[in-house]
Amino acid sequence: MSQAGLKAGLVGGAIVAVLQLVGLVPIPCLGCAICLLVWAAYVGAGALAGYWLPTPRSAGDGAGAGAIAGVITGVVGGIFGMIASAIQFAFLGGAEVLAQLPPEVTDLLRDMEVEPGMFSGEAATIGAVLGAGAICCVAGIVLAAVLGAVGGAVFAALQSE
Repeated sequence: MSQAGLKAGLVGGAIVAVLQLVGLVPIPCLGCAICLLVWAAYVGAGALAGYWLPTPRSAGDGAGAGAIAGVITGVVGGIFGMIASAIQFAFLGGAEVLAQLPPEVTDLLRDMEVEPGMFSGEAATIGAVLGAGAICCVAGIVLAAVLGAVGGAVFAALQSE
């Protein structure tokens, strides 16, 4: 089960890495399409893991292999997503935009006990982007495991012999 999940996860990870890098192209609505394609890649990696399982397959074995494939795909996708976010932030001048926040927003941030000064400086803001990306990465890995397990279970159940 783990061999099939590992191989499928690496294939899925490569696909998601390419999708994350394609997401750097500044085309309107491309990010939404990439998000949907990444979710489909999670399911596809799980189904591929179910396909690579030796026969006879069961839905439980497919779910296990699919979950492994989903986790690996999610980890690789999360890493490349954080890198892509940092690149976008750095090249699109995110630090300058955040430094120009109106006084109402900075007052609101202070009320929430967030120091607006943390938004100044390129290194601080890229670090914040990477930190937020890491939090999203964990949620993405959980989602990838669930979708991979679903893809693996469905494929293994349909192809059980």
